[in-house]
Amino acid sequence: MGKRADREGLSLGYRVGYRIRYLTLHLFGPAQLGSGADPHRRLERERAARVAAARRARLEREPDGR
Repeated sequence: MGKRADREGLSLGYRVGYRIRYLTLHLFGPAQLGSGADPHRRLERERAARVAAARRARLEREPDGR
C-alpha cells in the first residue's frame, strides 16, 4: 500500500484522530475480544467505510478515476 492509498480521501484531522484513538485503545483498551466486539476491529471497519465512501465520491466527481 502506497502513501496515497494510506490516506486516500481522509483529512489530516481524521487521520491524526484515528491514530490517537487506535493508540489509546492499544494502551488502555480492553483485552482482545471477539471480532464483533473488538474496538480495534470496529475502528478498522469504520476507517474502511470512510475510505470507500471517499473513493465513491471521488469517482462521481471524476468519471475517469484520476
